Amino acid sequence: MSAAGEGERPIRWGILGCGAVTETKSGPAFQLARGSSLVAVMRRDAAKAEDYARRHGVPRWYDDAERLIHDPQVDAVYVATPPSSHAPLAMAVARAGKPAYVEKPMAATPAECDAMNDAFARARVPLFVAYYRRALPRFLLVKRLLEQGAIGAPRAVELALTKPVHPDERAAKCVDALPWRVRPEIAGGGHFVDLASHTLDLLDWLLGPIVEARGVATNQAGLYPAEDTVSAALRFASGVVGAGHWCFCAEARRDVLAIVGDRGELRTSTFGDEPIVVTNDLGRFAHPSANPVHIQQPLVQTVVDALHGVGVCPSTGVSAARTTRVMSAILGRG
Repeated sequence: MSAAGEGERPIRWGILGCGAVTETKSGPAFQLARGSSLVAVMRRDAAKAEDYARRHGVPRWYDDAERLIHDPQVDAVYVATPPSSHAPLAMAVARAGKPAYVEKPMAATPAECDAMNDAFARARVPLFVAYYRRALPRFLLVKRLLEQGAIGAPRAVELALTKPVHPDERAAKCVDALPWRVRPEIAGGGHFVDLASHTLDLLDWLLGPIVEARGVATNQAGLYPAEDTVSAALRFASGVVGAGHWCFCAEARRDVLAIVGDRGELRTSTFGDEPIVVTNDLGRFAHPSANPVHIQQPLVQTVVDALHGVGVCPSTGVSAARTTRVMSAILGRG
C-alpha cells in the first residue's frame, strides 16, 4: 500500500472485541489517525456490538468474528479481546491474508507468540502489537534524553509498581465472579502479566533486549488464582542490569521507573504523566509531558503509516514476543 494522499482510500479497520479498552484508549484512534477509518466492530453480545457501533458512528457490526474477518470492506483487523483468544483470532486474520494489530500482552505463552509470528510470515502480511508506550511523546522524550547522554551510559534500572486490592477482587464469591485479568486461563496470569508487560516492553525499546530474566512469583493475599506479588532480576544485552518489584495487594499505589547512568539518573513512571526528572552533574531538570486523550493514537498512526508504506511501527509481533518470553521466565514458566 502507498501513502494515503488526496483522494486515496484509507486503511479500513474492523475491531474484534469492542469492550472497555476500545471506548477511549484505542477505538477512536482508528477514526482519528490520518489515512484510517473504522468500518466494522464485533462483539459476541450482539446488542453491545450494535450499541458500540451506534455510539461511535461505525457503519457495520457483527456478533461473529469470522464474518468481520472476511468482510471484503475490512482491510485490517484489531484484536481487542482477552489474551486467551489472541492467538486463534490473530491466526484467523492471517489466514484471511489481512494485517492485524493485537492487544497486549501478545498472547498467553511464548509458544503462541511464535505460532502467530509464523502464521503472519507465511501469509506475508504484518503483525503489530499494542505496546503503545513505544510511540507516546513522553517516552520518545525519554529515549531522546538517553541517546543524548543526559545521564551518561545507562548502568541499572529500578522498577516498582504497587496497587491496593481492587474491591471486585475482594468481593468475588467464586473464581467465575473474578475479573478476567486475575484469571490465568483467560489473562495468561494476573496483573503482573497485564501491567508489567508495558514496562518490560518499554525497556526493551529504550535499552535493548533483555537476555536474562529470573524471578520469584507468589500469591500472598489468596484472593484469586494468579500471582499477586513478583520480584525480578534482569540483564540486558547492553550489560545494563535491572531489579523489579510488583505487588497488587499493597496499601498504596507506587509507580517507579528509574534509569541510573554513570553521569546521572532519569526518573519517571510507566503509567503516569508527571514530568520526567533528570538529575546529573549540571543540576535537576523536570521535563513536562502529558499523555494524549486517546492514548493508543500515536502508535496506531505508526501502524497506519506502515501499512501505507510510509513509515515503520516500533511494536511488532517479533518485539512483543520477546516481552512475553521475559515474563514467562520471571514467572518460572521456562
